[in-house]
Amino acid sequence: MNKFQLLYGRLLGDVGTVFYLSVLIIAGFVTVAALFPDDVERVANQVLDYTANKMGWMYLLATSGFVIFILFLGLSKFGNIRLGPDEEPPEFSFKSWLAMIFSGGMGVGLVFWGVAEPMMHFNEPPLGLDEPRTAEAAQTGMRYAFFHWGLHQWANFALVGLAIAYIRFRHNARGLISETFRPMLGNRVDGGWGVAIDTLAVVSTIFGVATTLGLGALQINSGVARFEGIEYGTSTQMMIIAGLGVLFTISAMTPLKAGIRYLSNLNMIIAIGLFLYVILFGPTAFIFQEFTQTMGEYLGNIVQMSLVTTPYSSEHWVEQWTMFYWAWGLSWAPFVGSFIARISRGRTIREFVLGVMIVPVGLSMLWFAAFGGSAIHLELYEAAGIADAVAREVPAGLYTTLEQMPWGTYAGLAAIALVCVFVITSADSATFVLGMFTSKGVLNPTRFVRVLWGLLQLSMAIVLLLSGGLEGLRTVSIIAAFPFMLLMVLMAFALHRDLTQEFWQREEKERLIRQRVENLLLRESEREAERAAAEEVHPSAPDTVLGPEEPPRVGLGDHSEMPGDTPKPNTEPTPGGSRNSDSTH
Repeated sequence: MNKFQLLYGRLLGDVGTVFYLSVLIIAGFVTVAALFPDDVERVANQVLDYTANKMGWMYLLATSGFVIFILFLGLSKFGNIRLGPDEEPPEFSFKSWLAMIFSGGMGVGLVFWGVAEPMMHFNEPPLGLDEPRTAEAAQTGMRYAFFHWGLHQWANFALVGLAIAYIRFRHNARGLISETFRPMLGNRVDGGWGVAIDTLAVVSTIFGVATTLGLGALQINSGVARFEGIEYGTSTQMMIIAGLGVLFTISAMTPLKAGIRYLSNLNMIIAIGLFLYVILFGPTAFIFQEFTQTMGEYLGNIVQMSLVTTPYSSEHWVEQWTMFYWAWGLSWAPFVGSFIARISRGRTIREFVLGVMIVPVGLSMLWFAAFGGSAIHLELYEAAGIADAVAREVPAGLYTTLEQMPWGTYAGLAAIALVCVFVITSADSATFVLGMFTSKGVLNPTRFVRVLWGLLQLSMAIVLLLSGGLEGLRTVSIIAAFPFMLLMVLMAFALHRDLTQEFWQREEKERLIRQRVENLLLRESEREAERAAAEEVHPSAPDTVLGPEEPPRVGLGDHSEMPGDTPKPNTEPTPGGSRNSDSTH
């Protein structure tokens, strides 16, 4: 029995109630969805309709509020607070840090939607604003692509990441979602409240990452079907997910500074190479013109786009697109935020906001300008058939676009490799974070726990694909994200309260130090004044030395004699060295 307990403890480490409860919920859902996929799809659609119709406005307001809040923290007095002890250097270099953020964030999504989203909006313009397949529809589609992959998406990650990094590295607390609520809940986070919060974070993360794995499988299947003649269908996608599962399990067996770090750097190398390829061999001038104009339109219309709800029509575009993206980002927030927090030790809050909100957003927009802009140019001016390809098979737009350029087949193979590495990195990062959540916040969960969560992620992705494909992935993401969105609103209040308290304590400490220094300086000045006063009251002795028989004289330098004395000649030398022998008083 002792050997079994020892082996059990070695495999699982220090897990608790959150681990067992989360595994039970996920395994139960996977089992039911595998046995009754049609029923799960029907119920999910009903829940989605209710959530979108009754609570959709909350997604828009909450996500917009997160953008304002994070930018405020980065630009305010809180920006100088370091995520760790003062003067501690960052754990990773700036380039490796950005690479891991970008890879762990939305790498797969950018490759999948880079061409697909602008072309889908080109075929069916947002909110019916333009005629399909016109230049106006193309520009509107690009503007909404920028919007969906801009500040709002990354604000979700930044909020969770900043909250966890602050409590983990500044206060040496456990790296758990529940710990971020301690300023509000106090010691109750150590009980049932904490278990409920962390379990909800785990479930939300599983659904969000499974959505990404499903999108990655669709993109890879489309590519291999195009270049190798393999069938595009569910069975092939299951085999792809299984193959990716083996690869990221191997990666999960390696330390964080080896596996994920090297894969992230490989991601960036392939992504930069593919990006430069499109820039050089695509419509270069058009790409940068598109980027400049769309950036201006995005910044000029961001408020209006952020708050569109279409209450006077039966339009479902906002539900299908904006709400899906926000919900997808929210469901990814526990995973991406925790992973970003783990690699951000030593950064200041201002550096964190810059690295998570500004740099990735700019890179995402450049990516869409390159790939989406090239697809639009080829479709409008060369009739490349990209719009029809996307209408038939959403992931096919990327490969159709690349085929219009020199060595397009090789570029398509590079794109498949990029998606594979992105999926492996994302899944590996997710297993790491899920292991942290379910192992009481330890920074290095056991390999067995990480592999177990990897298998559960794969199972979830498979059943979601079986329960409706792309639409099923969208539906479950929106539903799973709603309760965690409410937690994130409270998390923002708790973080601001904690930062305000620390800043107040810092100001109070600085005030006390200044006061003590002033008191010391005041005492020193008082002592100087006392010494000066003493010198005035007790003047120094005269230069003339009195003889032993000579009576004292009255007054400093006073040569008047006492009564009855006989005047004596002055024999003292003058300043010039002569004697004044005939001077008398």
